[in-house]
Amino acid sequence: MMNIEEIYEILKQSDFRFCTDTRKIKEGDVFFALKGENFNGNVYASKALESHASFAIIDEAEFVISNKTILVDDVLTVFQQLATLHRIKLDKPVIAIAGSNGKTTTKELTSLVLSKVYKTHVTPGNFNNHIGLPITILSCPLDAQVILLELGANHEGEIAELCEIARPNYGLITNIGKEHLEGFGSIEGVARAESELYQYLLANEGNILVNMNDTWLSNMTKRFKSYYGYGHPKDEKFYAGGKLLQASPSIEAEIEGVTFTSVLMGDYNFDNILAAVTVGKLFGVSLFDMQAAIKDYIPQNNRSQIIETNHNWILLDAYNANPSSMELALKNFALSAAVNKAIILGDMFELGNHAQKEHKNLLSFIKSIDISKAYLVGNEFYRNKKEDGYFYFETYEELKEHLTSNPLLEQSILIKGSRGMALERLVELL
Repeated sequence: MMNIEEIYEILKQSDFRFCTDTRKIKEGDVFFALKGENFNGNVYASKALESHASFAIIDEAEFVISNKTILVDDVLTVFQQLATLHRIKLDKPVIAIAGSNGKTTTKELTSLVLSKVYKTHVTPGNFNNHIGLPITILSCPLDAQVILLELGANHEGEIAELCEIARPNYGLITNIGKEHLEGFGSIEGVARAESELYQYLLANEGNILVNMNDTWLSNMTKRFKSYYGYGHPKDEKFYAGGKLLQASPSIEAEIEGVTFTSVLMGDYNFDNILAAVTVGKLFGVSLFDMQAAIKDYIPQNNRSQIIETNHNWILLDAYNANPSSMELALKNFALSAAVNKAIILGDMFELGNHAQKEHKNLLSFIKSIDISKAYLVGNEFYRNKKEDGYFYFETYEELKEHLTSNPLLEQSILIKGSRGMALERLVELL
């Protein structure tokens, strides 16, 4: 059986071209027969070779076809080990971003900042789990100067495992919030899980970046000998500090004497900007280059997107949602200068036994802020409906039917919900 170094040489000979999906395979690719709950990649090894893959890495002996099939004990483990070996051989600085909310926005802002000076390889989309992370690392070109990775998790221990694969030198946690409570159990569980990134950096003499505006994270610094703090301080001086001048309808801030602007809105996005600036400072990017990078950022993929239609102004933040991100988005929307405010919220998923309580809490929170109309859709919202003047819908189809018959016009609308609700489908209707 081949060892990792030998398999790595095969991958190197193919110019690090690989594939995990035979529908996308190209001639010369190395095929990795990964498994999932509903598929077994070993079954497709022969198809991969017929499609002119150079080799197929498999872990079930019955699918050995020729010397072009390489049998290993576990394909996923080998895939991850190859990613780690590639990361070591590249010997470039690796920055890891974890946290409950804002990981992808922070990653994209940081990528723009670093790309002003360095060839930066960055996690595409949300390839931030035990499969996506190795794909990202193995896709890193040999001439990359900096590697920027997003780490995602929904159970304790996952961030630690991802760190062992990626071996970051720098790391930041955006914030600690009520995410994936079904897996983490509590916000304390979230804090323990996310802090696995800091634990790895502590054990390996890495550089820790801390959002000092987050109470959970600032409390963690009591255990650190050194760290790079960022925030909008009153009396303290941080490694990177700034003053938020305006949060809506777009961000304007002063950071170390330079005015930064962004189409993003909300103080929580200012934290994400400060995170990117902190990384930029550590890597010697000038404030004026960073200013330009932040200004150039245009949100996409249903994250903090501002859309003006013929009838309405829409803040589309429908990529995902949890109790913490919902409250932040609602608070900032309520405080914004927008007029005729309406909200369309979908259920928050992966809350387990906390689901009913958290949806009830959110309904109470909506009552406490300045919102004229609320449309709430999903099983959890529907089961908690009250006679409160809000509109409740059990399904997306019911909501769509209502809005078709009773269109929203000349409204400022926040749309937010968990990925499974797919509320971005409403944009065309609105």
